[in-house]
Amino acid sequence: MAAHSAVKAINTPEITEKARRGLLQLLEAVSALGLLASEYSIDRKQVRGKKNLVIERSLAGTIGLFVKFSTLQEYGVDKIFFLENHNVDSSQRNIIFLCRGESAKTAQTVAEQIKLVRSESQTEHEFTIIWAPRRTRVADMVLEEQGALGEATIHELPLHFIPLEQDVLSLELDTAFNNLYLRKDPTCIFASAQALMLLQKQYGLFPRILGKGDNAKRLADLLQKMRSEEDVNAASDTNNSYLTSFGLTPSSVIEDLIIIDRDVDFPTVLSTQLTYEGLIDENYSISNNQTEVDTSVLGGAPAQSQPPNGTTQAPTGATKRKIQLDTTDKLYPSLRDANFATIGPTLNRTARRLQSDQQDIHKQDQSIADLKTFVSKLPTYQAEQASLKIHTSLAEDIMRITRTELFTSMLEVQQNLLAGSDPTAMHENIEELIARDVPLKTVLRLLCLESCLSNGIRSRDLENFKRLILQAYGFQHILTLANLEKTGLLVPRESHRGYLNPIGTAAGQSATDWNAMRKGLQIWVDDVTEEDPTDPAYVFSGYASLSVRLVQCVLQKSYVYNLVNQPKQPSSAPTGTGWKGFEDVLSRIRGATVDVVQKGHDADASHARKTLRGSKEGPKLSLVFFLGGITFAEIAALRLVSSQLEEKEGRRLVIATTGMLNGGRAVGTAVEEREFGA
Repeated sequence: MAAHSAVKAINTPEITEKARRGLLQLLEAVSALGLLASEYSIDRKQVRGKKNLVIERSLAGTIGLFVKFSTLQEYGVDKIFFLENHNVDSSQRNIIFLCRGESAKTAQTVAEQIKLVRSESQTEHEFTIIWAPRRTRVADMVLEEQGALGEATIHELPLHFIPLEQDVLSLELDTAFNNLYLRKDPTCIFASAQALMLLQKQYGLFPRILGKGDNAKRLADLLQKMRSEEDVNAASDTNNSYLTSFGLTPSSVIEDLIIIDRDVDFPTVLSTQLTYEGLIDENYSISNNQTEVDTSVLGGAPAQSQPPNGTTQAPTGATKRKIQLDTTDKLYPSLRDANFATIGPTLNRTARRLQSDQQDIHKQDQSIADLKTFVSKLPTYQAEQASLKIHTSLAEDIMRITRTELFTSMLEVQQNLLAGSDPTAMHENIEELIARDVPLKTVLRLLCLESCLSNGIRSRDLENFKRLILQAYGFQHILTLANLEKTGLLVPRESHRGYLNPIGTAAGQSATDWNAMRKGLQIWVDDVTEEDPTDPAYVFSGYASLSVRLVQCVLQKSYVYNLVNQPKQPSSAPTGTGWKGFEDVLSRIRGATVDVVQKGHDADASHARKTLRGSKEGPKLSLVFFLGGITFAEIAALRLVSSQLEEKEGRRLVIATTGMLNGGRAVGTAVEEREFGA
């Protein structure tokens, strides 16, 4: 096994510190202008003294992951406002806008607020715009059209991957799923390529790029194009040193990059997550490692201490309370990936252990050494007690929800669809849910799940469901249904869709043969051990997500082969690297298949550079990137795979994504919130 944990091979604290330092340097005063000018090309018009910060709401939580509000105050920030609220305070001469640069609508809002402050305030303000992660031509054009381009000093904040945990990196692009699959906007593919390219610059080329899906193919092609551009720039730069002219060489840390296009596996997103963290996300929503829960749910649970990373978000109402969900919580790391069925016994064991510790405190015959030992453990004991009360309250509330008839009926339909039962047998159950006026998203998730698993719903049945939905929830949802069809989540069944499509192209099939997946990859497992899991199927109590099985096809070939061919001898299990041994299965999955080997242009130069770097073998690491979003259940499943790989081969997984996703958010991007006027 490698001497160091592979998750430490990618230095996540360094990524966090770089993001923090980049923002603070942009806020820094005159004393740091020399450093800023060299690193960010900032001129002498940098903001000075007190300043108001206007931040895009979706960025606020992301910024809170790596910098405290108190730290921002130390760098001159007086007040923070959300851009969407249109309530910029003109009390300070310096006003800074911190927003994402890809959206024309955001740039339009910034321009309008600059013009508004100019017209209403008597003070000669200095405006600064910080675009994250990059300045775009679209934003410049909008500012120019509004007459605001010359009113502000503009900078970039190269904010790419943000570590949510040591093994999870996220771009925190909340709109990636909506933009990529509904709006058909490929901006997040470029942002992903930029972030992955930065990793290649730091750790070396990914020796092999594997992927599945049309957007995965576009991302892989873009990475190769960016590499070519880097090689051209390096060759044309006369100031390049001898060592840097070698160009990028294959990484000695990261062995491969596996890209999963989200639309290859929509059913996993639409399914209800059954891990503890997944159910918290389903019921309360987790954003930036935090969730908001009604104070009535937590009862007398004590408030958490301020996490070390802090937050820049404005305080919420008195009826809501923020709960930090990361490794700062003493119990959460051991609870989050467990199937919810095991949470009760786990919390019970923890409570008994803490009770035993408390009884030891009151023993009369303790020595001074025993008291000293207890006092040293007291902070940990108190933190565990507080954490236990919080998670007991959350688990009780989630249990109340999961025991309702509505949840049971919904889960029954879902599990039958995933297991391959006749979907028409479930239509009566779905019609009953509509008649009972359950939330629209619940109904849509079940219909979309059937559509994705059956490559569409029979036209007659689909039209009937559409009529029922419009009558029950409002005729504005004709737009919702159109959006779902455009996204590919809810479509009529067509005779030319599927594996036997005679007009299928070499790029990949137009639809996945899910019956073949149940046999070829064993995506449904009847006997699942939830207490001590050995298969990723435990996160959905039987369903093994296709996305995780694809990762296993690369990294755990023998396991998948033996799982599928249990009666046969395991000696014929496929060997080799990449997708080898599973080509037939891949051909039955929609989208292109990616398999690219990257080598240094000059073998001698690459060898010399590797020698200069040192020949010590580092830990084995595979980077799995989910384009379009990932669920917490998939993260739990991949962590199980990672622990198995580490135990057997010394290899670990690092998970990267455009952002976190669940079925409610995926369907919610299509839901029309407006209503027709009377």
